Amino acid sequence: MSRTRTERLVNLVICLLSTRRFLTAAQIAATVPGYEHDPEDPRDHEAFQRKFERDKAELRELGVPLETGTASVFDQEPGYRIASREYSLPDILLEPDEAAAVGIAARLWQHAGLAAAASSGLAKLRAAGVEVDPQATLGVEPVVTVDPAFGPLTSAARDRRAVTFSYRVPEVDEPATRRLEPWGVVCWRGRWYVVGHDRDRNATRCFRLSRIVGNVRPVGRPGAFTPPANEDLISHVAGWDGPHQHTGRASVVARHGRAAGLRRWAVSTQPDPSGDRLVLPYADAERLAATLAGYGPDVYVEGPPEVRDAVIQHLKEVMARHEGVAA
Repeated sequence: MSRTRTERLVNLVICLLSTRRFLTAAQIAATVPGYEHDPEDPRDHEAFQRKFERDKAELRELGVPLETGTASVFDQEPGYRIASREYSLPDILLEPDEAAAVGIAARLWQHAGLAAAASSGLAKLRAAGVEVDPQATLGVEPVVTVDPAFGPLTSAARDRRAVTFSYRVPEVDEPATRRLEPWGVVCWRGRWYVVGHDRDRNATRCFRLSRIVGNVRPVGRPGAFTPPANEDLISHVAGWDGPHQHTGRASVVARHGRAAGLRRWAVSTQPDPSGDRLVLPYADAERLAATLAGYGPDVYVEGPPEVRDAVIQHLKEVMARHEGVAA
């Protein structure tokens, strides 16, 4: 089954689970991404009907309890819904580590591909006057933040397709072009990395997704390379990122009455006419920089230089990601 069809089926299930009413094919076509068509065009409408019939059959083969009926005796066209009482799973007991893994996977799925389309579909249902149960689908809003490059890189790794992208390192202002055969994307110490074969250096390399500037562009055809079998991607990242992190102290000035979170974090606070001088312990300059940048003009970094430079670099990356996006 293609990824496009899978996404359409998942969104169809979300749509039909989110309302107790029977939805007609026309309402579903206007709500679920992938069913867009011109109902006035006979050929286009016929193509939609064939697609919808295939998808209904697929759901029933998968065991989804798809019901057919009408909302009232006056309705001429049948509608569809999923009986949530029959669709719900019984309680499943998981060990803590198993539950954590399932939760992370679900949240990443929500963010990386289907959340926007599902949320859009539910909004369309509400706009059409259809009562939506917000609890029926366990939520579809993204709750885990991943970098914009996450989706393109995971797709390229799955399709075994090379990519090219611009990559900026802290010591250099101008990004450099990289050509990579991605083997996979992994999380290490709260950050996402892609591991693969660097074509220009003819060696295995790791790249932090937050340092990728602009779009990730596919190169060549799918199936162009074969990743090594049983490769431990985490070990590559751990070795590249360094086995130990250093401990430092950063000095920042916070405006009076602002940055309450930093004040709780600070190991010392000294009043100053321009604000309060806070001393913050840190183990990673770039992670601290991302936190400080989030406070905007309420915080000024005095030092050390690595933290100040990391804040500047973080702001540059944010600007680069949003180039061309309307305010």
